[in-house]
Amino acid sequence: MEPNDHYSINLFYSDRDGCWVADVPDLKYCTAFGSSPAEALQEVEVAKAAWLEAAYDVGKPIPAPKYRAVIYQLTAVG
Repeated sequence: MEPNDHYSINLFYSDRDGCWVADVPDLKYCTAFGSSPAEALQEVEVAKAAWLEAAYDVGKPIPAPKYRAVIYQLTAVG
């Protein structure tokens, strides 16, 4: 496990759930919620650490960070 791996995080407001949602697309089901963007980000960092630790403990492959939001993909091209 590489503790310095940087995974992209999606952050958005969900009208359906009435809260902010943060998720790590490279880590299946790694999602957290909060009443503010900062809270959702803080919670997803906790979830990400737990996800990585659990995967490491059971010998599950830990995916390399690959997902990048479209905005970053576009700036890399031009």
